[in-house]
Amino acid sequence: MQFHYEADPISIEKNSFNTIRQVTDLAPFNRDEQQVVMRIVHSTGLPEVAQHVRFSKHACTSIRQALEKNHAILCDVEMVKQGITKRMIKREPLCFLNASETAEQAREQQQTRSMAALSMWGPYLQGSVVIIGNAPTALFKLLEMIAAGAPKPAAIIGMPVGFIGAAESKQALWDTYNALGVECITLLGNMGGSAVSAAACNALLRCNIGEYY
Repeated sequence: MQFHYEADPISIEKNSFNTIRQVTDLAPFNRDEQQVVMRIVHSTGLPEVAQHVRFSKHACTSIRQALEKNHAILCDVEMVKQGITKRMIKREPLCFLNASETAEQAREQQQTRSMAALSMWGPYLQGSVVIIGNAPTALFKLLEMIAAGAPKPAAIIGMPVGFIGAAESKQALWDTYNALGVECITLLGNMGGSAVSAAACNALLRCNIGEYY
């Protein structure tokens, strides 16, 4: 049995993004934002997802600058961490979800491990790129921490997925980012996930090396 299909990775990627441009409404977005939206569409296979993506005014610029300066990348789960294109970064992304202290604190305080893991973010938060792709509780907790005076990241990529708290946490981010003094990219509604949020970061890493589609 033999199938006929494209096997060249460069051709596959080029044709994929050419198709995405044809089927996605990218008019509302600037050049860098378009790259993020296309990566999100590529990760979901859903052109209509573009209408749910939101960018604060300086989000892409802030993230690009933080990445260029090798500031910390903080991830809520290991899947987000593993999704970041490692050849484009010089500093390993951080995730404390599986630290022994995290599990212990979660039990003691009756909270999710994702929330507990944020207690270890303090030394790295200032000027960081935060990527939350799985846990709404982590996004809510981060907003509470910033409101209470925690150091501010350069930007938050907040795209948790699910049906309990996901849409609400992203709406909270979009409603409060300006008052909190942080930039953000989010995907409103229930959609999101580790692959989508990592893809948003990867798009801007590619922008930093001049790779545009």
